Amino acid sequence: MTRILVVDDSPFIRKAITRILAGQPGMQVVGTAQSGEEALQRLPAMRPHVVTLDVEMPGMGGLATLREIQRRYPRLPVIMLSVHTKEGAETTLDAISAGAVDFIDKSRLNVMDFDRLSRELLDKIEVWKPAPHAYSWEHTAAPGPTRRSGVGTISAVRWSSYDLCVIGASTGGPPALQQIVSHIPKDFPIPIAVVQHMPVGFTRPFAERLDSLGGMRVQEAADHNTLQPGLMLLARAGAHLFIEPDLTAHLSLDPIAAANIPSVDVLLESASRARPGRVVGILLTGMGSDGAEGMLAIHRSGGLTLAESEASCVVYGMPRAAHKLGGVSHLLSLPEICQLFAARSDYP
Repeated sequence: MTRILVVDDSPFIRKAITRILAGQPGMQVVGTAQSGEEALQRLPAMRPHVVTLDVEMPGMGGLATLREIQRRYPRLPVIMLSVHTKEGAETTLDAISAGAVDFIDKSRLNVMDFDRLSRELLDKIEVWKPAPHAYSWEHTAAPGPTRRSGVGTISAVRWSSYDLCVIGASTGGPPALQQIVSHIPKDFPIPIAVVQHMPVGFTRPFAERLDSLGGMRVQEAADHNTLQPGLMLLARAGAHLFIEPDLTAHLSLDPIAAANIPSVDVLLESASRARPGRVVGILLTGMGSDGAEGMLAIHRSGGLTLAESEASCVVYGMPRAAHKLGGVSHLLSLPEICQLFAARSDYP
């Protein structure tokens, strides 16, 4: 049984989330709190496996509450609820950097979008239900050793042998991408395209945040952008990102039935078709299986495929699915992936 504590200053939001979770198999709302101070008081008695936490609250705000939860209960999963305004997005990204495992755009919590938000909330909590993900109040075990079963090892990448690097991420991806970008020099020799699952309204502020880290230029993708060395394009939430053979970006809503828009699979498969054998595909932390088919396509065309190992993943879902499908050449921890970008032996 996954125990959930709901923290929000809005009685409507508290009731709505409780209603969504009520009666769900394997889930139980063990309590609610209307402030950060109350949440911290109730945590020891409630002993939740997951906390949903509002970003904007009077008194002790969501960000301060998150940091105190992280200090007292390391690795207790906290899912932030935010709004898609610029200020809300910035605060949410601060929360992700501070250790929140995921976030939901609660501005869609109305009659028209209630069912969709319900499914999203359930999906994000469901991942913490089975062992070994469930938080233990008895101990907080450190991540296990890197799993390398069935994959090779790699200590360097000859980046100039490729035309493009494509990266996919979901849950836990924003801080992982921040670490990677901080290790990429400005003169990195090939362009990079990224899909990070995010609600509409969050990808532009996230691209600006990545751009501020001082490595290669980062911008939210626009139709007909040209991918060139020194530039990273971040897929815009709400549109798929395709790579054309001339390394220009194309945005589209098709396939509209995709589980995620943008889709990691769409990006990776288009890159594989555009430059067969000349693509590096990287799949980072995330739940689900988006990216598994795309990694396999890159692998089969002769490209290089790297996936984040369980040792550093917030959620070892997408990399696990790609590995199981046979599309991963190398499983590496996030620090090892960062080091591959930082190595300068192959470019000026």
